[in-house]
Amino acid sequence: MKNPVPQAASLLLEKLMLLVHIRPLPEGSGGETPPPAPGYYDTSCFKRGDLLEVPRTLFIHFGIYLGENRVAHMMPDILPSITGDRRQIQQVVTNKRLILGVMARTASVRVDTVEDFAYGGSILVNHMDRLFENQVLGSEEAARRAEKLVGATAYSLLWNNCEHFVTYCRYGAPVSFQTDKFCETVKMIIRDQRSVLASVFVGLASIVCLGVAPSTTLPTIFIPFFLWMAG
Repeated sequence: MKNPVPQAASLLLEKLMLLVHIRPLPEGSGGETPPPAPGYYDTSCFKRGDLLEVPRTLFIHFGIYLGENRVAHMMPDILPSITGDRRQIQQVVTNKRLILGVMARTASVRVDTVEDFAYGGSILVNHMDRLFENQVLGSEEAARRAEKLVGATAYSLLWNNCEHFVTYCRYGAPVSFQTDKFCETVKMIIRDQRSVLASVFVGLASIVCLGVAPSTTLPTIFIPFFLWMAG
């Protein structure tokens, strides 16, 4: 029988990460505004196989540049699990599709323009190379790996996200530093006795708001979770 404690911890962490992973939508009709027009970014400095980072307020989005203003990146999305219509799937992923994709643990590695990928954010190029000395694969190898993975895939905010995708493509090992940092931060908060009440409040709020579990199951989730994190 599987130990329910790590599973409960994983469930809570994933729902907390969901709260910081959603891209805020600008105000306007339907909550959507188009990305910058083509040519907004100077792609002449990008090379095929480059790792692109777009820092957001609370997280970073990653992609692999394929050349000709195309970027392969992983996005949680519910549509690949319910339709095979490529035209629908290729449309810009809305927050609703993203949230449902996270909950259903489904995603797609899609190819978009730089403008659609970055959505107006600043772009860092190969910023992670300094963390992977002597592990950087050839640019063509990185691009080919990304191209082979295009399509529907499983998704997890903690174990298989956009950062895992790009680090596998460019460095040969799927890792996520922002996930590791988030988990360590949660551990520090919970181990700090002064923050216990705040931790419980945040955890309860995230579960109730996201509909993770009925209230009758909350004690079975939080008690073993706190014991596991403190151990």
